[in-house]
Amino acid sequence: MVRVSRSTVIDAPIEAVWSVLRDFNDHDRWHPAVARSRIDDGKKPDQIGSVRNFVLASGERIREQLLSLSDKNHAFRYTIVESDIPLMDYVAEVSLKPVTDGQRTFWSWKSSFRTPLGQEEELANLVAEGVYEAGFAAVRAEVEGALKTGKAFAQGTIAADTVVGGTITGETMTGTAMVIDRYGGPEELHQTTVSVPPPERGQVRLRQQAIGVNFVDVYCRSGLFNLLTPPGAPGMEAAGVVIEVGPGVTHLKPGQRVAYACPPVGAYTDLRTMDANLLVALPDDVDLETAAACLLKGMTAEFLLHRVHAVKRGETILVYAPAGGVGRLLCQWGRHMGATVIGATSSEEKARVARAAGAQHVILPGPKNLGEQVMDLTRGRGADVIFDAVGNDSFQYSIAALATCGHLVSFGQASGDIGARDISSLAAKSITLSRPNFAHYTDTPEKVQNITLHLFEAIRHRVITIDITQRYDLKDAAEAHRALQDRETTGSIILRASDA
Repeated sequence: MVRVSRSTVIDAPIEAVWSVLRDFNDHDRWHPAVARSRIDDGKKPDQIGSVRNFVLASGERIREQLLSLSDKNHAFRYTIVESDIPLMDYVAEVSLKPVTDGQRTFWSWKSSFRTPLGQEEELANLVAEGVYEAGFAAVRAEVEGALKTGKAFAQGTIAADTVVGGTITGETMTGTAMVIDRYGGPEELHQTTVSVPPPERGQVRLRQQAIGVNFVDVYCRSGLFNLLTPPGAPGMEAAGVVIEVGPGVTHLKPGQRVAYACPPVGAYTDLRTMDANLLVALPDDVDLETAAACLLKGMTAEFLLHRVHAVKRGETILVYAPAGGVGRLLCQWGRHMGATVIGATSSEEKARVARAAGAQHVILPGPKNLGEQVMDLTRGRGADVIFDAVGNDSFQYSIAALATCGHLVSFGQASGDIGARDISSLAAKSITLSRPNFAHYTDTPEKVQNITLHLFEAIRHRVITIDITQRYDLKDAAEAHRALQDRETTGSIILRASDA
């Protein structure tokens, strides 16, 4: 058992020092090691049994429970009930005594705890110097300075202050969201006010700055996908800043920049509370708009090229919609991996974008169909893999364009579901057919971390570049949907939610 004891004398009457210390939730105001604090479950900060839930300036989370408090003896005891720092069975006691020689106060702070073997000295010094001595200095400066200015110190119960402006409030906040009340066209999107609750255990509340717009949002709005049940907000991708963390969250802290690309839907809002393990901490060299524009598309491109079909140098790949968000990334990344990239698009304007993204050949509508054009370009061999985001209208052409033992990756359905198909026809070329689901490649924090590390590295080394071609205010989400549906866009679209 490790025991730590420190004491000091403060040139102030005991009532002045006690009025500061007896508030069990006031330490984030005066202690330099504490970033923010709140009392769990709405209890008072001097109520026996109350738990203060706080975060250190270094990011660690600690929860401490008040065991006893005596105004008569000017003393209280508390224990750690949960901590990111290995201080086990930690019990501490703070007590004040008046110094008979003058209006001064003797302050004793002592504790006992267990630690892992080998860390006794390190953690004892941390408690003694980083907590107790630092606390002594901070309270001394506050109380002695206040007395010089004539400030009065109240006695009795101290009410807990609600802290706002990016720290823990424990209160519901009001946000603005774009929602649908029923399935339908872009006109169903309308602005409304939403209540955003404080984070519970394992959650965070964040202020979103940029929101990605993707075809999956169109599918959710129209009812093609059952990910959204009205009333509700679409959106699976956004980036912003954490403003509050719930109990048990240790890898994120307020002020940290984060992004996500995952269900549940609901990204079309300026404030959101969600599970912390769904969020990705952003490196310093990836800004919020880039993250919102690339995370879902970039993660999709990463697992398509490296996990669904591990593209090899010398292979020929065909990319539908090569001027779009995912398509551009597939062209860039596939070319970097040594593949011959063929794009299939609808206009010369989009063909120029595809070529700039790395497509060596671009197929446009003409006298020959897509399958015939691919066979001409590959001298009758066909494509090794086709990344098809079109769906129903392109399926048969894709089958015709594949090489023997080729791989059709059907990952989207801009023209509708491919419907029921007779797979026996695939045997003519020994074709492999895949229909990957984004959620299955990103359903654990470990999978997300591996994919996003690879994605950010590709951005950092300019293997891929993120082209944000349209920016809309959140209130104009319907306009963004119309442009996307009408295939008027290239690159990525984002909604600007706030100036966070």
